[in-house]
Amino acid sequence: MISKSHIINEFQLRVFDESYARIYKCLSLLSEKQLWESPNSNIPSIGSLLLHLSGNARQWILSGLGEAIDNRNRDEEFQVHRNIRKSDFIFLLENLKVQLNACIKDLNEDVFEKKYEIQGFNVTGFSVFIHVIEHFSYHTGQITTLTKFFTSKETGYYEDLNLNTHNRLN
Repeated sequence: MISKSHIINEFQLRVFDESYARIYKCLSLLSEKQLWESPNSNIPSIGSLLLHLSGNARQWILSGLGEAIDNRNRDEEFQVHRNIRKSDFIFLLENLKVQLNACIKDLNEDVFEKKYEIQGFNVTGFSVFIHVIEHFSYHTGQITTLTKFFTSKETGYYEDLNLNTHNRLN
């Protein structure tokens, strides 16, 4: 059986080490104006995606597994808030990171087996972690694509790695 520490370590790797790093790289390439631009009305802006990621993680982990009140207004996440700047998003994400780490540190081992109803879905605690990891990955990919679209710049996520190496058994 996979332990709580394994799941939490993977969560921190995928969300904080990978997605956050990529989001911060994108923010460094974007102008304040580009945060709220969109190629068309069916594609959310980067700013909206960041608000959405924060709202989703708060609802699924802090409220769903933790003791926080669920006061999420999902529709508001997709409205344009031009007064929110890059520095505000960094503060929002760092604050979210602190809150998530505090919440998951205090969770009991049995949380992964327990059933929850979150956002109308019946899920286990384990699937909550998978959902948030997947959700961050998915929208980080959208943020990356929009960043490349708006800036015509490469993100260089893998510039220090040779991704053409072959797998070997250890």
